Amino acid sequence: MSRLQLALRVGDLEGSIAFYEKLLGVAPAKQRADYANFVIEEPRFKLVLLPGEPGQSTVLDHLGIEVDTTEEVNDAADRFDAIGMDKELEPGTACCYALQNKVWVHGPGNEPWEVYTVVAEADVLGKSSEIAAGHGSR
Repeated sequence: MSRLQLALRVGDLEGSIAFYEKLLGVAPAKQRADYANFVIEEPRFKLVLLPGEPGQSTVLDHLGIEVDTTEEVNDAADRFDAIGMDKELEPGTACCYALQNKVWVHGPGNEPWEVYTVVAEADVLGKSSEIAAGHGSR
């Protein structure tokens, strides 16, 4: 089952974690010194918080659709090809303290979207490729 993801780059990570914990009524599912994510079961949703510059306003980093399997990522890539969307595959990337397989596309406003699956946990934040150029490091 898919889950919609919203990743925000925030100027105050700790303050944002505290705010979203209150707003969503759940603690972070994963939290590190430079990262947090909240997994909401109803509606199925993941909120990712990434540190920006101190004091900056919150901005969109990227959007995503988390799927259960690499086959679903590949199906999305095939669908993007079939309808003529430019895409970039990113298999086996370390991102967000996880090993992921993903495909990226950009919306009409250049907003980056990923369709991804988590293959395994990782010990580092990692960096997805610069596909989300102009949206900060991933």
